[in-house]
Amino acid sequence: MYMLLWIAVIIQRLTEVMIAKRNEMWMKNRGGIVIHEPLYKWIVTAHVLFLISLFFESYVRHQHSAPIPVIYLIFFLVLQGVRIWCLRSLGRYWNTKIVVLPGARLKKVGPYRFFKHPNYFVVGLEFIVLSLVFHAFLTAVLFPVIHAILMYVRIPEEEKALKIYDKVEYGR
Repeated sequence: MYMLLWIAVIIQRLTEVMIAKRNEMWMKNRGGIVIHEPLYKWIVTAHVLFLISLFFESYVRHQHSAPIPVIYLIFFLVLQGVRIWCLRSLGRYWNTKIVVLPGARLKKVGPYRFFKHPNYFVVGLEFIVLSLVFHAFLTAVLFPVIHAILMYVRIPEEEKALKIYDKVEYGR
């Protein structure tokens, strides 16, 4: 069961990368600008290392035969619902990179009505909760810290790009 969940998460992440690439092309075709961000490769690396760490810590600790903690699995599934809500709310404007469309206005929709970067918050919680599903306690501590450090740098860069390009209308 753990292996199926792990593979499902990998498939989900790869699907999101494909959606982001498609959205990037759509925005670029309309004058969108991709902001060069040296940090991006570190964000991608952290996500890949998280999945590797999740698998190996669970494997080394022989947790693949342990029962899945249902409460954490349910919480993870709820987070997936919020994650999908974030992506659907921004529609074609959602991206893993910083891409802005000059002249557009920022529109708060979906979870973005409540705070600015809900997807980043969800990812941080996923690092914790999915690690707990896999009984990967070191991963549950290490990767949220890495994520927080990366977002400490990323979020101001994103905010700066939105201000420079006169806000962006993200959403429907």
